[in-house]
Amino acid sequence: MPFEIISEISSGMIRGLGTVVVFVAFIGLTLWVFNRKRNADFAEARLLPFADEPPTDSTQEPVTRSTRP
Repeated sequence: MPFEIISEISSGMIRGLGTVVVFVAFIGLTLWVFNRKRNADFAEARLLPFADEPPTDSTQEPVTRSTRP
């Protein structure tokens, strides 16, 4: 019985089901991203590239390169 079901499924049907799964995942991700409840979290994450870097060990001299001999 299970082998009869597998023989009925064509590659087009498998591709169609895969497309439906990806589409549902896309819709779910879109709803999650544009949810108003997450706006504060994303506003904080938006500013992460501008956050101050942690202080470095200032006992070492900075390494500079010179092109002069």
